[in-house]
Amino acid sequence: MPNDTRTAPPGRAGAPPRVTMPELVIPSRFRGPAGSGNGGYVCGRIAAYADGPVAVTLRRPPPLATPMTVEQAGDDGALRVRHGGTLIAEAASPPGLLALEVPAPVALAAARQSAGRARYFQDPFFPECFVCGMSRQPGDGLRVFPGPVPGRTLWAAPWTPDSSVAGLDGRVRPEVAWAALDCPGGIAAAEHAGLSPDTAVLLGRMTASVAALPAPGDQCRVLAWPDGGGGRKLFAASALLGPGDEVLAVARAVWLTVPRPVAARPGQEGRAS
Repeated sequence: MPNDTRTAPPGRAGAPPRVTMPELVIPSRFRGPAGSGNGGYVCGRIAAYADGPVAVTLRRPPPLATPMTVEQAGDDGALRVRHGGTLIAEAASPPGLLALEVPAPVALAAARQSAGRARYFQDPFFPECFVCGMSRQPGDGLRVFPGPVPGRTLWAAPWTPDSSVAGLDGRVRPEVAWAALDCPGGIAAAEHAGLSPDTAVLLGRMTASVAALPAPGDQCRVLAWPDGGGGRKLFAASALLGPGDEVLAVARAVWLTVPRPVAARPGQEGRAS
């Protein structure tokens, strides 16, 4: 967890003081919708401020290249991220452990055959997204392009991490693993629900568990599958598999349906209540 400053002013009488932590800045490279951060990446960055597992809820579009204040309120570990007076995100301990039954692995060759075959990629809403943007070049975006696996309710994509997303330990940074688990889940949920072409989905809440991190050059796969829901809220789960089919990380997410954004106004991150 980043070192906190412990300099926040005391709260009102009888209320626990707020603890202000180091500011959060999302570099422009990690954009999702134009002008805002990729949801999974942002959630992973926020989770790094916590002492344990958290569910991160996005309340407003996370701005890029702009300092945001991170506050810890009380003793329950809850976090709030603000930009000025605007609440951007909240994080709190999930109600239970993130226990997912991960589907049987998809071979690398099969994942490559499925890659890019999702209907989404025929007319993508967010072509500049750090994770699934087809306009991003190798070594810049993650280029995770899931597609349906024939005969299964499952979407899969190959992913070989680039050295630019590694930390000092030589492994992929945790927030990048969160990002890789993000967009595939949204695509799986949207396509399974049969949404109309004028409807988009945006990340509302995400919880992830990272057991291990791949190294640059590892031939990984990302799996995603629908996990229920209906109406405006869709649910999805995803898993990151290593070269030997080991489950490196898993995530569960709430996705919100919104009208498809126009090119000049690519939409907002959703609110999950």
